Amino acid sequence: MSDLIRMTGLNSGLDTESIISAYTSKATKRVTDAKNSLTKNKWTQTAWQDLNKKIYSFYANTLSTNRLSTAYSKQKVTTSNSALSVVAGKSAVNGIQSARIEQQATAAYLTGSKVDIKKGDEKLTEKLGIAEGSTITLRKADNSTVDITIGSGEGQVNTMDKLTAAIKKAGFNANFDAGNQRLFISGKDTGKANDFSFEGDITALAKLGIASADQLSTLPDATGYKAASKIDGQNAMLELNGAMFESNTNTFTINGSTYTINAMPADKNEMISVTTSADYDAVYDVVKDMLKEYNDLINEMSKLYNADSSKGYEPLTDEQKEAMTEKEIEDWENKIKDSLLRNDDTLFGVMDAMTSTMNKGINVGGKNMYLADFGIATLGYFSSEKNERYALHIDGDSDDSATAGNKDKLKTMIASDPETVTKFFSQLSGELYKNLYAKMGSSSMSSIYKVYNDKQLATEEKDWEKKIAELEQKVSDMEDKYYDRFASMEKAIANLNGKQTAVSGMLGYSN
Repeated sequence: MSDLIRMTGLNSGLDTESIISAYTSKATKRVTDAKNSLTKNKWTQTAWQDLNKKIYSFYANTLSTNRLSTAYSKQKVTTSNSALSVVAGKSAVNGIQSARIEQQATAAYLTGSKVDIKKGDEKLTEKLGIAEGSTITLRKADNSTVDITIGSGEGQVNTMDKLTAAIKKAGFNANFDAGNQRLFISGKDTGKANDFSFEGDITALAKLGIASADQLSTLPDATGYKAASKIDGQNAMLELNGAMFESNTNTFTINGSTYTINAMPADKNEMISVTTSADYDAVYDVVKDMLKEYNDLINEMSKLYNADSSKGYEPLTDEQKEAMTEKEIEDWENKIKDSLLRNDDTLFGVMDAMTSTMNKGINVGGKNMYLADFGIATLGYFSSEKNERYALHIDGDSDDSATAGNKDKLKTMIASDPETVTKFFSQLSGELYKNLYAKMGSSSMSSIYKVYNDKQLATEEKDWEKKIAELEQKVSDMEDKYYDRFASMEKAIANLNGKQTAVSGMLGYSN
């Protein structure tokens, strides 16, 4: 449609704009309808993308995990003393073990004695009287060493700030507490492998406050010096069933299970019992969580499929939006968006695949079993809300007001026959996984892992964009044609008016 500004009707007095608008109204209506269809197409793609994301998450995460029997192999471990905690591994065997904590892992830690320095940038040679060129050696647990030379020469350190920087560079924590006038140095991790010691010029070590008592004893005159306090880094040691295990941290991985020392018992010789047993509550939660996700999905799909009609509602034009509030615009557009998947055949197909699978019998040990055998069923057509008729409820579920008072068959089955529960729900999850995958298969109209025809919708979007351009060009051509005709008419009227004026002038002159 043309954006030209035309001056029309000057001679005829006609409202040319309105007349041409009336002539092109049907063609303009076709443009508006096409634009509305394009808008609905885009909104439909968004609606499907949001829903597909949830379906795929259920498929790829929950069902992918729950179809494996290991998802139901849940165990819990209790210990007779909280000083030791245990997380059961996949290979853990139910039973009672005996453990004893020999020692905790500790980090090497050195607390220096007080020195006559109150600022980190004060000169060590001046304030502490350390001789230029004195070298101290930081020895690591692997016997590698780092030499640090005190002085003002290149590569040397002459302040506490530079000394701590050098120690940090060697791989340890270091800080000078100016308020307490002490060096604090520690290993970054626990264990003997992260221990350290200082050697070299003992006088320099003494003046820095990091010499040991043994080192001070070698000085001819150690008056005025105090030894640093040092805790050696040590490994944790745990005795389990008579065998001793060692770790540089307080965590051990033994036969797939994780043992963590939290503290030393009051009695080092205390034997701690470690009891591993089936975690029935965890298995129940696996089933309950899966059903909750299923219910959330099937309820949302039911709501979309059963949505009210939006007949009479079309996307708003810019002019219409100008006359409405933001809330009115939002409500109007939501009315359309909420109905986009109403009675959608593709959506029905996904819903049918899911509900049919959940109603299917699963062969366990030669016997067909159903969800109802585990106390799981829908509430019934008249007992549930319109869009919750496919939702599944667990008898005895304390979080479900509709079935909380019923006998809990699922928990009873998990406790009495966990193998049957595992086989049933892993197979059921596998069936649903397989059937959803069938809906997500790639085709000429859809991409892989999409339950809707995303390729088709994308093609339709491009088709609408092309059609709109063609229709707009037609309207523009029509407008140009009518404007040309009215322009010719205006020119003719102008010529006629000119001749009439000339004749009138002549007649007036002759009189």
